Amino acid sequence: MYAVILAGGGGTRLWPLSRRSRPKPFLPLLGAESLFQRTLARIQPLIDRSAIYVVAEARLLPLAAEQAPWLSAQQLLPEPVGRNTAAAVALAALAIDRPPDDVMIVLPADAHIVDEDGFRLALATAAGVAQREFLVVIGVTPSGPQTGYGYVVGAGAGRPGEVARFVEKPDRDRAQALLAAPEGAWWNAGVFVWRRDAVLASLETHAPAIVGPLRTALATGQSLAETYPDLPAVSIDHALLEPASVEGQVRVVPAEFGWSDVGSWSALHAELARLQPAQAARLVGIGRTEDIGSEDVLVHSSSGRLVVTVGLRGTIVVDTPDVLLVCDAQRAQEVRSIVDRLVQAKETDYL
Repeated sequence: MYAVILAGGGGTRLWPLSRRSRPKPFLPLLGAESLFQRTLARIQPLIDRSAIYVVAEARLLPLAAEQAPWLSAQQLLPEPVGRNTAAAVALAALAIDRPPDDVMIVLPADAHIVDEDGFRLALATAAGVAQREFLVVIGVTPSGPQTGYGYVVGAGAGRPGEVARFVEKPDRDRAQALLAAPEGAWWNAGVFVWRRDAVLASLETHAPAIVGPLRTALATGQSLAETYPDLPAVSIDHALLEPASVEGQVRVVPAEFGWSDVGSWSALHAELARLQPAQAARLVGIGRTEDIGSEDVLVHSSSGRLVVTVGLRGTIVVDTPDVLLVCDAQRAQEVRSIVDRLVQAKETDYL
């Protein structure tokens, strides 16, 4: 069994702290360790260090090596450019020389998990299912109708564990309907388990435009810099798991281990509030902060300046050396739109 860590997430909803030079996976958001470092530590009781690999854009791999110097050069797989998770998974399946029936665990570098023992138990269970040549997804038991997550939907009674379809970030009404449906629905944590030969065979069937050029480039010694930019930029969910689920090849292992993708400032606020319960109803402060009478506020200061808040409600304040963000906590998902505007305006100094 081996692990492939996908460390290419941009974390744009955590701007202005998450930047191109040091994106979300490499930030210490919930303690002294970065999310990437915590991901590596979390799986090591299950998988030996020598069997852990990291896939990311080449420009980010020095950060991986800096934060985990025990990783060898052979354990770091560079992508010339980011082309979403389908390309990253295909590259790992082809380039990492493991036995065909070896089980590959694929997981993002930037999730937060409370019950790490429970997480490893879910992975071990999924590995057993994957040995039967199924493609397996870990399904997180939902705590409510979240609209920022994708969902895995079961096939219903008489087909235990079979996945019927995937639903990407539904609106609140549809999310509530999914949770109420008898088939069963779980949050998609982006954690997948499968045999190497099974995922390669499925990629050949459902994503030949990705796996074919990569296989040719690796076999002929062609530079990936020539091949990679032309690959479809598509998620592994859409490229592989959705069509494979129609054929009955995908299984879900439901689990509950306190998972969050920490994908926005409001999500980070919720996790930090759990770590600071005495302050949770009032203000969660990181850095130099002072407050009078605020409620449900996160202040995150990395500028060194003192940030003072008075009488705020449901607000996010992020102070970095060059950018100050103040936003309504309920609209924290929209921070990504500001990044899009900066990209269009070529304001690269702020990216």
